Amino acid sequence: MGEIPVVRNILEANDRIANELKQFFKEKNILCLNLMSSPGSGKTSLLEKTLADLKGEFKMAVIEGDLQTDNDARRVAATGAQAVQINTEGGCHLNSSQVKEALSLIDLEGLDILFVENVGNLVCPAEFNVGEDHKITLLTVTEGDDKPEKYPLMFHISSVMILNKIDLLPYVDFDLEKAQQHARKLNADIALFPLSCRTREGLDTWYDWLRKARAEKV
Repeated sequence: MGEIPVVRNILEANDRIANELKQFFKEKNILCLNLMSSPGSGKTSLLEKTLADLKGEFKMAVIEGDLQTDNDARRVAATGAQAVQINTEGGCHLNSSQVKEALSLIDLEGLDILFVENVGNLVCPAEFNVGEDHKITLLTVTEGDDKPEKYPLMFHISSVMILNKIDLLPYVDFDLEKAQQHARKLNADIALFPLSCRTREGLDTWYDWLRKARAEKV
């Protein structure tokens, strides 16, 4: 019986800092986006394309969350964007305290968009807010079209579901329409963007959403 109060206290403490961060981002006019997915769904590839293609429009930075290594942070930094790595050493998600600490390593002056690339996991990251304006969940066609049904919280609370790697659709047993229907049952307002980072199909629609979200933030 002792675990329930402990878990509640952890979440409440996280939410307090997350609310502080949300207010901070509001004052600074920084759009904060929390990217979540299974490992290997293409979060870093999406960031590479986005940072390179929109660097003339926005000043952007990335907080990278991984269990080990700084591989993804180095990939992001190669685009010219600021990147800070958080290694969780086994932790399955980022929390608001970690994000707050990482902000001290970022030049926030004039920053337009902050991406938080969460640890690859379809469960834990959904429970922990980090002060974001929107949660973005990536699902790939190699994972199975029933993932929204299996992990409902992640998709219920996300503003956007990106269906990545659609260039592989001819080679996998994935029903694009069924995956979108599952997501909309959980969240009727979720924005759905099928795309391929490899072929660039659908990226412009994602970019248009980013521009709109940034404009609404300001």
